[in-house]
Order: sequence, then C-alpha cells, then structure tokens
Amino acid sequence: MNWHQLLSLKRYGDTQKRLRIEQDETRLGFEVDYDRIIFSSFFRSLQDKTQVIPLSKTDFVHTRLTHSLEVSVVGRSLGRSVGKKILQKHPALEKTYAYKFNDFGAIVAAAALAHDIGNPPFGHSGEKAIGEYFSVGKGKRFQDVLTPEQYHDLTHFEGNANGFKLLTETRNGAKDGLRLSFATLGAFTKYPKASLPHKPTKHIADKKYGFFQSEQAVFENIAADLGLTKQTGEGVRYHRHPLAYLVESADDICYTIIDFEDGINLGWIDEDLALEYLINLVRDNIITKNYSKLGTKNARLAYLRSLAINTLIAETVEVFLTYEEDILKGEFQHSLLDKSKYKAQIDDILAVSRNKIYQSNEVVEKEIAGYKIINTLLDAFTTAIENQRNNQATNYDKMLLKSYLDNVSYKEGDTYAWLISLCSNIALLTDGNALRTYKKITGNYSY
Repeated sequence: MNWHQLLSLKRYGDTQKRLRIEQDETRLGFEVDYDRIIFSSFFRSLQDKTQVIPLSKTDFVHTRLTHSLEVSVVGRSLGRSVGKKILQKHPALEKTYAYKFNDFGAIVAAAALAHDIGNPPFGHSGEKAIGEYFSVGKGKRFQDVLTPEQYHDLTHFEGNANGFKLLTETRNGAKDGLRLSFATLGAFTKYPKASLPHKPTKHIADKKYGFFQSEQAVFENIAADLGLTKQTGEGVRYHRHPLAYLVESADDICYTIIDFEDGINLGWIDEDLALEYLINLVRDNIITKNYSKLGTKNARLAYLRSLAINTLIAETVEVFLTYEEDILKGEFQHSLLDKSKYKAQIDDILAVSRNKIYQSNEVVEKEIAGYKIINTLLDAFTTAIENQRNNQATNYDKMLLKSYLDNVSYKEGDTYAWLISLCSNIALLTDGNALRTYKKITGNYSY
C-alpha cells in the first residue's frame, strides 16, 4: 500500500478525479466528510444511545455522542502528529501532491466521529440481542432461505458493518449515503472483511467484520481505489487502511480513561483506588507539585485524565511510526496500544472497569430489559413483513408497517435484503425510542 493512493479524495458518483492540489484550502474534502457526519440524523441519534449505562438519567455519564466527539478530538491529534512525520519521511506527498499534515488529522477525526454510528440501542448487548434472535430465537426460521454468509450477518450482527451501511447506502432518495471520501471510509473500516470466515486468524483486522453482504461490492470498489491489499486465504478479507489503526487507538484511549472516570463519578469505583491506577499510568509525566495543589476530586480526576490521554496519544504515535512499514505491508497484526509500554497499566484499568462498571447490577439489569425490547420489536416486525409479503397481513400488521416500517425496504427483493434493512433500522433507534416503541406495540404506553 502507498500513502498517495490511501489518501484518496474520491467519492461515489465522481466523474473526474479529485486532486489534493486543486482543493479549496478553506474547506477541504476531508473536512466536508466531518461536516456531513455531524449534521446527519445518524450522528444525532447517538445523544440517546448507551456508552456505559443504558437509559441513564445521570447528566455526567457519557452517551455515544459525547464519547464519539471525544474520540474524534483524540483522533485528530493522532492523525496530525503522525501526518507530520509521514510527510517528513515521504516528502513527495507534500511537494508533488500537496498533502498537508492536517489532512491526516481530518481523515482520522471524521472516521472517529462516525465510529459508533451503526451501533444498536443498549450498547453491545443490543448487537447480541439482534444476533441471538436469529441464532437461537424465532428468527432461526429464516436460516434455510439464506446463504451462510447472509445468515452470519444476522446471527453476528455487527455495529461496525451497520455503520458502513449507513454511510454508503442509498436511502430515502439520498444516493450513495453521505458520499464520504474513500480515504475516510477506509479509515472508518477497522475490520475490512466479510462476516465469514469467522475470526480466521488472530490478526486484529480479523477480530470482527466490517461490511454486510449487501455492501460487499461497495467496499471492494473502495478497497480497489485505495489500493488495500487482499489477505490470502478464504473469504473476502483485506489488510487495514493504516489510519484505521489510529481510529481504533483513539477509541481505545477514550473508553479506557473516560469510562473509568464515569465509574468514579458514579461512586462505583473508589476514588483512592482509581487515582492510584491513573497515577501508575502517568507516573513518568505527572508534575507532583501541581497535582498536590488540587483540592477536589473532580480537579484531580480532570488533571489525571488529561495527562493520561496526552501520554497515550504520544505513545500511540511513537508505536505507529515504529511499525509504519509493517502496517503498509499488512504485516502488523496488533492494535497499537497492545504494543505500548503502558499495556499493563491499561489492562489493570480495564479489569477494574469490567468488574465495577460493565458487570454492575445497574448495567446488567438494563441490558436484560434491552434484550426483551429488541426481541419483541424484531418478532413483531418480521411477522408483519412476512405476512404482508405473503398477502396475509392482519390489521395489526398493517398498522405496524404504516407506523414504524416506512424506512424498511420490504416490498421488493429477497428475504435477506429486507431482514438486513429491518435490523439496520432497529439499530438506528435510540435507547429511548426503542423503549417507547416497545411500550406502544405491547399496549403498555401511557398517553
């Protein structure tokens, strides 16, 4: 892979090349990507989607929206820092093609902003609820009419793949989705493979998958333009766009530090214990006299959080530059933070977060409710669509179709097409909308 090709400004529908040297410096194409994402309805819905605690009423707990904004800020810093060094190492990128170090930052910032855009309500338990409806629930009835790849898209429903779908599919007359640059779409796709084969290797890019069968041709077109190299072996699998490693690191840094901070603010993690863990991470960089002057828990947390994020940004940049050639060859198989000298400290913090936050009674109880909500919606909607397609729709089915399924393409196409469309639309629901819809269709809604 080469950087000039990887920084493609091309968008779907372009009839001529977009050259960096011809770009308007006041509003670059990569910055347009950011604008299109932030003004999209998909992004706005993240304000009522779980980051840590489903249906939380606590103001200072992060939502997917605040998390995504923070990841984008960290991603921009990572991209700019890396870009500056890349241009020094490959001077033709600037001298011949006019790329600037800020371009790297803009690409990573836009991709990071969108990184959670496809996640269902109720966090990762929402993905599992959709998947298990098809693998062990009533949705298993569809297995015989689907290919193994199509069925795996459903039984292992993936927010990353749904995000790629939302960003690229023609929807409600908007052709080719948000029409982002191919560079941003490449950086967005952390797992550039189809759903099968499932975890064929321990390579980080094979951990999950990045596109449904419905968008496979779209991704292959983008990969060809970017010059992403195919992995050998079974299935459609590519090596990552190098900037996807930075998007991943920005996410890793934020949820490691900021989810931990949420747990402290909620009182689920003891402050003294938490401060000890954070100090272990930043011990080499902390200015003791400044820290000792801070008189409140919030001030101490804010100082350590800022220092920890800055420390991990600098470390991520160093690791990326160390392994840049391996990354371009597709030979780097880890996340960047897995190669960090702070890995032990990061693992310690994540272990506390899993025990005290992610597996807390409040989180688990609300995830249980999320399972019930999503399963009920899927069962009611799949039944209504099946009955309509078989000319057996009841009055109840028709009311569901009219009220809730206008955006689902169920009138034409095969079974897989309407199932993946339905799941994508359910994934678009916010936590609150999913709960309200559940109450309405079960007759448990107060008007």
